[in-house]
Amino acid sequence: MLPEPERQKPETTTTARRLSRLAEQSMRCAPACCGAVATISDSGPERRITATHPDLAPLAAVQLACGDGPIPSALDVGEAVDTEDLLTEDRWPGYRALALDSGVRSAVTLPFRRPGIEVTVSLFSYRPGSLKDIVRGPVGILAEETTTGLVRDRRYHAALAEVEQLEAALRSRPVIDQASGIVMHVLGCEADAAFAVLRTISQRTNRKLAEVADAVVRAKGRGLESELSAMARPAH
Repeated sequence: MLPEPERQKPETTTTARRLSRLAEQSMRCAPACCGAVATISDSGPERRITATHPDLAPLAAVQLACGDGPIPSALDVGEAVDTEDLLTEDRWPGYRALALDSGVRSAVTLPFRRPGIEVTVSLFSYRPGSLKDIVRGPVGILAEETTTGLVRDRRYHAALAEVEQLEAALRSRPVIDQASGIVMHVLGCEADAAFAVLRTISQRTNRKLAEVADAVVRAKGRGLESELSAMARPAH
């Protein structure tokens, strides 16, 4: 059976929307800011990026690619990293060169951590020393609230997924019970042994237990005697 086309998960859409809003609102909170970039890492090593301007996204991408720049530094130290004037900055040569080429002279990156989630918001300015007072201002509060909201969203979607799994298990239970009855009849075994056979087939064929049960029910056990018997024997 071919896999269904991959669909975008609701939590992915929600996260992207929150991250984009964080970048846009952060930029509005700082009059001297010419643009903002927000990033998040919440599952796996990949960090997602959103920017208020296309030219700013590469500034985050180059830092994440080489592991060197204000974003990695802020995450390492757990506090804001401020660059008052990139023209005189001697750190992060790759990022610095790209930022100056984009016209950026100063920047500040704020990190925010919760269990399983890391968020950063970076603000940029064309003027040196113009962002030094925003660390404890509205941007910090906004990013804290956004990070908390992302944690809440994650828990909500995890709860929804668990409910869906339970509902799927309840829907599949009747067909599994029916298939177990057929296996019991074919092999002359008890219910526990019949269920173990179905589970073994599921594991060895890398198919869901409900799919295996449905196939057994559809065939009514006919033509499956030898296969079921083989699965009933312990693997060596």
